[in-house]
Amino acid sequence: MADINTFIQAVKLPVMPEVAQALIRTLTDDDADVVTVRDIIAKDPALTTTLLRMANSALFGLSRTVTTLDTAVSVVGMAQIRARALGICMSQVFKLPDGINRLEFWRYSMVSAGYSKFLAHQLRLDEQQAWLTATMLRLGELLVALHTPAVIADLEAKPCEPGERWAREQRLVGHHEGEITGEIARRWDFPDEVVHALTHCAAPLAAAAPSKLCAVVHLGALWADQSKTLAEVQAAIAASPQDVMDFLGLDAQKLIDTAPDPEQFSDISALLH
Repeated sequence: MADINTFIQAVKLPVMPEVAQALIRTLTDDDADVVTVRDIIAKDPALTTTLLRMANSALFGLSRTVTTLDTAVSVVGMAQIRARALGICMSQVFKLPDGINRLEFWRYSMVSAGYSKFLAHQLRLDEQQAWLTATMLRLGELLVALHTPAVIADLEAKPCEPGERWAREQRLVGHHEGEITGEIARRWDFPDEVVHALTHCAAPLAAAAPSKLCAVVHLGALWADQSKTLAEVQAAIAASPQDVMDFLGLDAQKLIDTAPDPEQFSDISALLH
């Protein structure tokens, strides 16, 4: 297997905006509060406008119109606004190459993130950390497209069963997208638990120290694969790896009964501007 550092050095990593870099630093800063996060976001008027548009979308279903960043932070919550802001920043700096459908790519990312957040809620984990980690997961494939564009057609070929893309990436490139995104996250100083979850997402229990966040993102990604309807998601839940379900202490039938429709998560309008 090629060294991950050798792989990364062969491509040009996108430059994260200063606002995104500042927001990433707040993820590990215990002193970062609502005012800190608000002031960072407010430095970027375009990002602020996009967040307000998102806050007023059907995605959040708020009962009143949000017109200021202060109101958005107080109504939606600082952690969620920060996570969404980072998601928007990453969608803007990572350009999708030919061969990857933009709408399908971001819809998958949003559905995967939505189900990871749903699982984190069930397990009383950090929901916004789960959402953000799952949103980032597939960014590694975009680096694959820069490094080895000739393999994208094979990676995107249909049919593609849940988790199969990871196996294809491993076979064709030597690394799956999570490993690549994990290395990017490490270089950008994301929290260690996020880096670990991304790096081991394809086989969460094979890690030296398995983490619940990693297992949650693994399941969220599997459920998002080829799951366009609630019935398909319920079938994916029923087919979830039993060892991962046991590790998290999850009951498949309970999840089948309570899982949200994927359409609740698939509003990607804010990521397309």
